[in-house]
Amino acid sequence: MPSFDIVSEIDKQEIDNAVNQARKELATRFDFKGSQASIELAKEGHIKLSAEDANRLKGLLEIVIAKLAKRNVDLRNVERKEQAISSIGHATQELRIKQGLEGAKAKEIIKAIKEQDFKVQSALQEQQIRVTGKKRDDLQAVIAFVRSKDFGVALSFVNFRD
Repeated sequence: MPSFDIVSEIDKQEIDNAVNQARKELATRFDFKGSQASIELAKEGHIKLSAEDANRLKGLLEIVIAKLAKRNVDLRNVERKEQAISSIGHATQELRIKQGLEGAKAKEIIKAIKEQDFKVQSALQEQQIRVTGKKRDDLQAVIAFVRSKDFGVALSFVNFRD
């Protein structure tokens, strides 16, 4: 029985490359000369930005977002946490890279597929959705439908099997 999986994953190597490019730009930018600004990539997929004040933090954020976009990282999977500004003015912010489909988002996608009356079954498996059907054309119609709607996360289709 033909099937495929709907996943929401971002290549970790692309994130690492984007952060390294942002660090290089930070080192050469005139407006950041002599400042304490830094960009760190944590192991669990968080990017930590820190700067001396809110304006420089905003500049750091623009650099990182531009580099992520240039490396074709879908920005819908980048969650911006609230800025934390200390009493002495030091500002930090965390960007969380979302990997996998979370429960509510996956249920929303499954519900949208079922409402369209496709002759397929869809089920949540860990952090991906498995869609199975009798005909390959039905599965291709589901892919076209899911691509046409915006669910707020980057979706890709893997493991298409006949």
